[in-house]
Amino acid sequence: MRQFYLTYQKCQTLSGKLSWSHYCELLSISDPDKRSFYEKEAVNSNWSVRELKRQIASSLFERLLLSKGDVNKEKVLALAAKGNEIAQPEDIIRDPNIDPVAALALKRRIDKSNQDRTDLVEDIDTYFRELYKDVTPAADATINTESPAWAVDRLSILALKIYHMRQEVERTDASEQHIAKCSAKLAVLLEQQQDLSTAISQLIDDIAAGRKYMKVYRQMKMYNDADTNPVLYAKK
Repeated sequence: MRQFYLTYQKCQTLSGKLSWSHYCELLSISDPDKRSFYEKEAVNSNWSVRELKRQIASSLFERLLLSKGDVNKEKVLALAAKGNEIAQPEDIIRDPNIDPVAALALKRRIDKSNQDRTDLVEDIDTYFRELYKDVTPAADATINTESPAWAVDRLSILALKIYHMRQEVERTDASEQHIAKCSAKLAVLLEQQQDLSTAISQLIDDIAAGRKYMKVYRQMKMYNDADTNPVLYAKK
């Protein structure tokens, strides 16, 4: 509530077309320009809360910033209104014509996301380590090349690949060759998902039974650390 008051101190700036749930989503955006953009678009386009979430997740604001000229901006908005997801930050940043300033902002966003993901994986591994701390490993117990949480991380990446590959398979504007190629890839991804899920279950069972043991290894990403990144610590 305090954040809501600080952000919208003037009640007349609130729109009667948006619900409390809309504003809860908007408050998750720290950039005031970005928040204002989504607020106006939600009002003008009569977005539901679900649609607002989808547009934020699809980086509509960033895509518009990268679009050169009013015509391109109108195309992006038109596609967004139809429910098309143009690209994710990882896709946008690979555009050879990307604006350098926008690319830097996206790169920092991706770096932060990767660091958050790494921290979460390490927290999950710490949970498993604590859960099975009283298990005495067998004399011939072995350590796995991958911890449970990092295996789950790979599974989450597979889920994303499956989601986007399925979108390619369901495209109505693609050639039969493209659909067939993507269908074959989707089948492989689904098989990998099943195999990895089975392997994770077996690994956890083995740790619980003492047939395997685990350790929590920290990734220690140096580029995000002001004490180990030479560019950052040189400025101290």
